[in-house]
Amino acid sequence: MNFTSKDVMDLRARTGVGMMDCKKALVESDGDMEKAIEILREKGMATGAKRAGKIASQGIVDAYSEGNVSVLVEVNCESDFVARGEQFKEFVQKIAAYIASANPADVQAVTENNANLINETVAKIGEKIVVRRFERYVTDGGKISTYIHMGGKIGVMVETDAAASDEVAHDVALHIAAVNPSYICSSEIPAAVVEKEREISKAQLLNEGKKPEIIDKIVGGKISKFYKEVCLLEQPFVKDGEKSVADYLKANGGVKVLRFTRYTMGEGLEKKEENLANEVEEQIAKAKANK
Repeated sequence: MNFTSKDVMDLRARTGVGMMDCKKALVESDGDMEKAIEILREKGMATGAKRAGKIASQGIVDAYSEGNVSVLVEVNCESDFVARGEQFKEFVQKIAAYIASANPADVQAVTENNANLINETVAKIGEKIVVRRFERYVTDGGKISTYIHMGGKIGVMVETDAAASDEVAHDVALHIAAVNPSYICSSEIPAAVVEKEREISKAQLLNEGKKPEIIDKIVGGKISKFYKEVCLLEQPFVKDGEKSVADYLKANGGVKVLRFTRYTMGEGLEKKEENLANEVEEQIAKAKANK
């Protein structure tokens, strides 16, 4: 055997094909990486190999629920056109359903166990596909609500206790999508984060020439404002700015929010630089080369 386990991993990274199929291809090619890729492509398993260098910065966030299990997942592709297509949306739903039923450990497990589905879909749509992240909730007597905004640009999954009606749970998810809190309440904020905010506020006030003896009082007010910005329960409710989310929940049976996840599609991803002139030149060069 003229290859190592690292070669198998490298081939998998380049093709997106499952580990066992990569090992078989390397055995057949006697360890020749490029030949192994050819073998996989000839078998229709590595259509995505040629797209390995592409940037998958588009896509959608979607949700799936079955029984007491719900999933929020982000899957990326290369173009918004493909992201809006039915084939891609159906693929994302299949991935979400798999996560709900199989409870995979991580994204790598999702990718490995759905390698054939991924490669078949890449072959159909002609773009690189990446399952980027997911969250899976199982509730024991509570209520899980999901909300997808702007066709998958933002997705929210929130678990409340059983006191929440469908309308209240939906309103909470809608608020999270619109306002983007980081925590449920101030007690969840790590002490280091609060202390950092204090330090920043003090430095700002000193730079503004404020007297040291009044700085602590002003900082206290700034921290209270910070809580209202990042804590769900302290934020003004999106449907009624005169009351907080906590007030809204109290008025509706004292509903408790247990946890939430919010994804914005593509946040933090490298974006493709669009240059139409360069793309046209590349297409012309390819056409000439193929004559």
